[in-house]
Amino acid sequence: MQVARSPLPEEVMNTTEPEALSHRRVTAEDPIEMTNLSGSHPVTPSKSLEAGSASDKKDVTEETVEANGKADKLDTRTKKQKAAENVQFAALCWCIFVAGWNDGTTGPLLPRIQEVYHVGFTIVSLIFIFACLGFILGALANVRLTDRLGFGKTIIFGSILQVIAYALQSPAPSFPVFVMAFTINGFGIALQDAQANGFVASLQHNAETKMGILHAAYGAGAFTAPLVATQFAQLDRWSFHYIVSLGIAVSNTIALCLIFGTKTQDECLRLLGQESAEKGEDEHTSFNQILRIKAVHFLAFFILVYVGVEVTIGGWIVTFMRDVRGGSPPQVTSRLVSSAVRPPLNSLMLGRVLLLWINRKVGERRVLFIYSILAIGLELIIWLVPSLVGGAVAVSIVGLLLGPMYPIAMNHAGRVLPQWLLTGSIGWIAGFGQAGSAAIPFVTGAISAKHGIKSLQPLLIAMMGCMMFLWFLVPAKRRD
Repeated sequence: MQVARSPLPEEVMNTTEPEALSHRRVTAEDPIEMTNLSGSHPVTPSKSLEAGSASDKKDVTEETVEANGKADKLDTRTKKQKAAENVQFAALCWCIFVAGWNDGTTGPLLPRIQEVYHVGFTIVSLIFIFACLGFILGALANVRLTDRLGFGKTIIFGSILQVIAYALQSPAPSFPVFVMAFTINGFGIALQDAQANGFVASLQHNAETKMGILHAAYGAGAFTAPLVATQFAQLDRWSFHYIVSLGIAVSNTIALCLIFGTKTQDECLRLLGQESAEKGEDEHTSFNQILRIKAVHFLAFFILVYVGVEVTIGGWIVTFMRDVRGGSPPQVTSRLVSSAVRPPLNSLMLGRVLLLWINRKVGERRVLFIYSILAIGLELIIWLVPSLVGGAVAVSIVGLLLGPMYPIAMNHAGRVLPQWLLTGSIGWIAGFGQAGSAAIPFVTGAISAKHGIKSLQPLLIAMMGCMMFLWFLVPAKRRD
């Protein structure tokens, strides 16, 4: 039996292995390192394969950044640096807790303040307008104070102003002095709010999650304050509630002094193993540069309306439930506060933590529109369905939906604003936006004085619609 001979010459059959490999078709599955015909030098894969791989990696990176706001750098910190960050973050959470405590205090005490000082809706709403003045002054002064004093001194100065305000209010002074204390308090909160938000937004590791937790601390303060204020509202010494607030504010000042002291933000970040972003040529002109960015103004007005809606619900819902939903007898007031005020403030806190996974899955920019539409629908139910229990449940769900909006806006600021202007920009956005906690409740009080507190719900619906429009104007991506 004859064996068929190969049609190839014998020399080819005896070709060395590198030469034989050179005739194979190269595919993407081939090993990265190959040899050339001479067998002496390695041959790199084709440029098209490299380009394709690089393009794929770039696409994946861009998608990750889009989904998470910004890509976290490789965590090479020591245990000491991680512990230092946790301590600093805890101090800032307590600072924001005090701000939430302040905003949650006014609503339950508002009917008692009207009774003690014999003032109507319009006059008592001066509380909000003077607080608004303090917030705006604090927002304007924040960047310049930060340039001159640094992060530590500025945030401590803000906490000291809050201590002074509560010390003035605790003995129930004359109404002009009582109202003026809200301006001092607003100035101090604006400084602390700006510094805390700017600091957390500058963190390189888990900034989005930390921002959500930071503002959950605000919700915790806004939830806890009515529990205490409701009790004092029934007492002759109702103003002693501000002594409790004074003690909390003093503890905040002590914590900030011990943890941050007189350090700048860059010095604090270096303790965490993190380098700060580059600044412009002249750091003292950064405020003018901030004001030239349109996205800053859209975000600032969005936060102003959002905070106004949030505080208006907490501040006026007791009066609405009492007067419109049949809870007018005084002995029912405390139960109404329990059923109508605590749930939205509590759910505000829960929403900032529990809805984090939905925010990531749907996309933070898109999900905010969804939350707004659902909140408007629930406000229509509160307005049109005459049920005390149903209204309280709906308000609590509104609080859950409103909760994530503030941290989402702050995270988005980190995506669309220049990194080296981020701290100052967020400071302005947070400080200016905090004025909404005073301006919109004041407008609500003025309208209620003429048309009754039943006008609360249509006003809230209009404000939520305005909020959606402002969010639409905020750019989705950074514009170079």
